Amino acid sequence: MNLNIFKFFQPKDRIFYLLFEKSSANATETSKVLVDLVNASTFEQRRILVREIERLEHIGDSIAHDTFNELSANFITPFDRSDIHDLISAIDDIVDSVHGAANRIQLYKLEILTPAIIKLAELILKACEELQLAISELRNMKNISKIKEATVRINSIENHADVIFDTAIGSLFDSEKDAIELIKMKDILSVLEKATDKCEDAANVINTILIKNA
Repeated sequence: MNLNIFKFFQPKDRIFYLLFEKSSANATETSKVLVDLVNASTFEQRRILVREIERLEHIGDSIAHDTFNELSANFITPFDRSDIHDLISAIDDIVDSVHGAANRIQLYKLEILTPAIIKLAELILKACEELQLAISELRNMKNISKIKEATVRINSIENHADVIFDTAIGSLFDSEKDAIELIKMKDILSVLEKATDKCEDAANVINTILIKNA
């Protein structure tokens, strides 16, 4: 029998794990630049950082595209195909949301970014770091508790982000008299909060993978 036939049926785990790790690392790097952006003191600094986020967003799109191509090309995958699709899509959505927030910050030319915006950016970074930690453990599945603990922390971060968002929106409607400025701020806050939702989505997919592979 031709032994090459067995190579066809061997799962190409390494390529998928590598793509997961690249995607989560890119999300973390993108969120780090976002934190720098919301703390930037000049419009020129913001412009440079927005451009860097755009570059990283293109990298994220490329990684997602490569993952979908691998799904189409490989008969056997390390996890359910739908879970691989959902995980890489959720990570890509995180980066897309960060990119969307960064673009709005630049386009709206806000003089001052509020503490709530800065805090949400910091929470996105923390969630991405936890996500990267969880994904790094998927390759061998030897430390399930470490993965679960990271996903629990992501859920907690997302809940914290909800509180920050709701409080900021309530304060905004109480204090902001300029309707245009109110719309701008609400839009940016909403996109940032959405990024934390996507982090939680990715964590939920990881928990689904753990359950299916227990």
